[in-house]
Amino acid sequence: MCIQPVSATILPTHFGNKELSVFYFKIDPQKYLQTGVIALALTFPVLAGGLEANAQSRDKTLVVVSEEGPSTLDIHGATANVPTHEISWNVYDRLITHKRIELEDGSFAYDYTTFEPELAENWDVAEDNSSVTFHLRKDATFHDGRPVTSADVKWSLERAIAAGGFPAIQMGASEMMLPDQFVVLDEHTIRVDFPKPNKLVLANLAVPVAQIVNSELAKEHATAADPFAMEWVGENGAGGGAYMVDSWKPGSEIVFKRFDDWKSGDLPFMEKVIIRQIASAGTRRALLERGDADLSFNLPPKDFSELVAEEKLKVIGTPVDAELLYLDMNVTMKPFDDPKVRKAIAYAIPYNDVLNTALYGRGIGMFGGPDTVTTTDWPQPSPYELDLEKAKALLAEAGYQDGFETTLSYDVTTSTTREPIALLVQDSLKKIGVTVNIEKITGADWYTRLGQKDMPFLIMSFKAWLNYPDYYFYWTYDGANNSVFNAMNYVNPAMDDLIAKARFETDALAYEDQVKGFIQIAMDDVPRIPLVQDFRDVAMQQSIKGYTYWFHLTLDYRTLSRAE
Repeated sequence: MCIQPVSATILPTHFGNKELSVFYFKIDPQKYLQTGVIALALTFPVLAGGLEANAQSRDKTLVVVSEEGPSTLDIHGATANVPTHEISWNVYDRLITHKRIELEDGSFAYDYTTFEPELAENWDVAEDNSSVTFHLRKDATFHDGRPVTSADVKWSLERAIAAGGFPAIQMGASEMMLPDQFVVLDEHTIRVDFPKPNKLVLANLAVPVAQIVNSELAKEHATAADPFAMEWVGENGAGGGAYMVDSWKPGSEIVFKRFDDWKSGDLPFMEKVIIRQIASAGTRRALLERGDADLSFNLPPKDFSELVAEEKLKVIGTPVDAELLYLDMNVTMKPFDDPKVRKAIAYAIPYNDVLNTALYGRGIGMFGGPDTVTTTDWPQPSPYELDLEKAKALLAEAGYQDGFETTLSYDVTTSTTREPIALLVQDSLKKIGVTVNIEKITGADWYTRLGQKDMPFLIMSFKAWLNYPDYYFYWTYDGANNSVFNAMNYVNPAMDDLIAKARFETDALAYEDQVKGFIQIAMDDVPRIPLVQDFRDVAMQQSIKGYTYWFHLTLDYRTLSRAE
């Protein structure tokens, strides 16, 4: 093997509780052509205690390699991204959490219907569901040792509302919108009032946004312009969860250490967690295969497919609940304002190729279902499947027998899967006379363009935190809400009425009819073409145990351990 140093630079990093030196080497590409590894980072520990000491610390140190790192440490911050959600989950507590269920493969999944204590030892739900009274555990403290009180809970929930944007919208999904809804009864008792009782009163207090912040610590860094200390909390931990932020090098690495006085659950096995940000999927895979990393998400589907076949690493693929990968058509733009055109496009999509070629089978096809909706499951297969003759006939009926030209857009940061999907769609639609131009939009501009609703045709996915079809449709189909995720610009008063009723319905049969009703409208009008329910894939060393699939799709360090 030919190894040449890229440079003489030696970069320090953390490994367990030690600081190591990292050397970067160039690997002979011919030697590693089959595996696709061109450059590989090799680490050589420089430890005062020697390799045996390193092995002992390694046992309780989790090393994760990730494509993206946190943009801020505060989920209430305007720039919060998905890695920030992971920080919230592990560094902060909530009042309650979900029960975990062990699966056949030894991993776990959350039970969205059952709740368990976290900061709250117990709670009382009013008979009419209009309020919940939480009784806090008296032994819980924040990382700085200060006791957790009802005043902290009230301030934190008010903070989420005051943050605006996504946190406020998330809180509002269960009608938590005003500060006076959070009523402190005594130092360890707080009541949350709901002016419009709904099914989400508990579920929405178990999401990352409902994190409990050390209010006294945060207030020390608040200003008149920043009364909730958003800037300071965005750069410093202010929680009382199972882990503390030990160090953070934005764009490179974040290190967590266990909070040994954590009282809201069983003390975690892992004493330290290191998240290394590595852009190259090939390098992340190589580090896993070498054993230099323990776990990684967000490898390309091809890699996960190959790793499953090789069986050297443990690969867990969980169908993502309340999630759908889809094509949106903007119904306010010609020719997508015509339902016949939208149906024609739906019959011209190469669904099996999208699933098996672009995604390497890492998902569940959402096509070829019945014409009539018979279940409240979401997502569920649409009635459409590839039928080019039917597509051509519908285009002719709509007056587009010669086809038309359009632009298909996608977020370039998702190009690993979106680009092959776009090319497959482009090729298939050409067969019915539709010319598709492909537009790649930068990640920084993607949500701006979604908000402008100026894209005629696009590829996207949406995952709802709460596993209820009316909640999903409220975010993505509801014309009255018309959120950024309704890229179809779709407004249908009949659907909106059913969604609104279902959100607050208490009668099970009526709720079932309402849900089936708005799903049926979505399938008949087809402003959105369902493609695939994605897998949440994760690869890890065989020795890692206790992985839990959570609705927020981030890693729970608290449940992980290493087999002896």
